[in-house]
Amino acid sequence: MLGATDAFAHGVAEGDQGYVQEVSGVQFLPFMYLGAKHMVTGYDHLLFLCGVIFFLYKLKDIALYVTLFAVGHSATMLFGVLAGIGANAYMIDAIIGLSVVYKALDNLGAYRRWFGVQPDTRLATFVFGLFHGFGLATKIQEFELSKDGLLPNLIAFNIGVEIGQLIALSAILIIMSFWRRTRSFAGYAYAANILLMMAGFMLVGYQLTGLALA
Repeated sequence: MLGATDAFAHGVAEGDQGYVQEVSGVQFLPFMYLGAKHMVTGYDHLLFLCGVIFFLYKLKDIALYVTLFAVGHSATMLFGVLAGIGANAYMIDAIIGLSVVYKALDNLGAYRRWFGVQPDTRLATFVFGLFHGFGLATKIQEFELSKDGLLPNLIAFNIGVEIGQLIALSAILIIMSFWRRTRSFAGYAYAANILLMMAGFMLVGYQLTGLALA
């Protein structure tokens, strides 16, 4: 927790920071690589998406939810950077941590038991996708990116993010598909979502601690 002032879920490696601040003009492939790298190493994104697909078995359902998340993520990332709209990075990342908590509780059926209603999971996935993209936009704006080629580079970065998302999801789905075939899945699915919820609360606490110490 004491190191939280230097930690962001949407952090960018020091070498990558120097690169994006120094280059100018259209750098399509490098920015695509950076986008893919961000998603594959973005533990907050992966935790949320893991929760989203945890009980999805049909590929069409997985594709729908992943698309909703991707559209929301892409929209606010591009709009936030191009419009120069920023927010406190700690608060945004804390909300992203709450998205992990929300999805874990949804998987546990908590809302039906507590309130007698089931939230629209598709709408929630899209809305949290907006927050995830805005978190990245907030971080990107901390760097002095060249205006020369900015839009193509952002589009390339976003394409890379979606490629990284597909790579990460493929790995998660392979692991999940093998686990679902074992007898342990039914017995440990509840515990797994409890751990997912705890991880979300840790993300929230980490970011709020960073906010308090900043």
